[in-house]
Amino acid sequence: MSNFDNGPQFQNYNPPPHPNQPWMPTPPARTNGKSIAALVLGICSIIVPYLGFFIGIVGLIISTLAFGEIKKKGEQGKGLAIAGLVTSIIGTAMYALIFLILILVLVFASVDSYDNSNYSYNVASNYLGN
Repeated sequence: MSNFDNGPQFQNYNPPPHPNQPWMPTPPARTNGKSIAALVLGICSIIVPYLGFFIGIVGLIISTLAFGEIKKKGEQGKGLAIAGLVTSIIGTAMYALIFLILILVLVFASVDSYDNSNYSYNVASNYLGN
């Protein structure tokens, strides 16, 4: 038999416990799903043309709901909710400004075309002698 043979004296051997057991950290809190959705909607509100206005409004609502859930449940994702809120505001404001400019251009173009049609009619009647 060799010296390293696990004979009967080592069969019931249990190692002693470590005096300083490592501390097991608690798992991190879950990330709020609405904050992720708010960020995705905020980015889409900037990227998607014309529908971005409505997507931004939905993103504003969802990010506001996410803030309440994060505070109530102690979840993570506050930064995502803030980024979703900011991008939703930017997208909504950007497309609101585009819609306003588009409406103003259409209003002034319709008024201008109405005046031009009357003006050209008057000029033509002067040449025709009427």
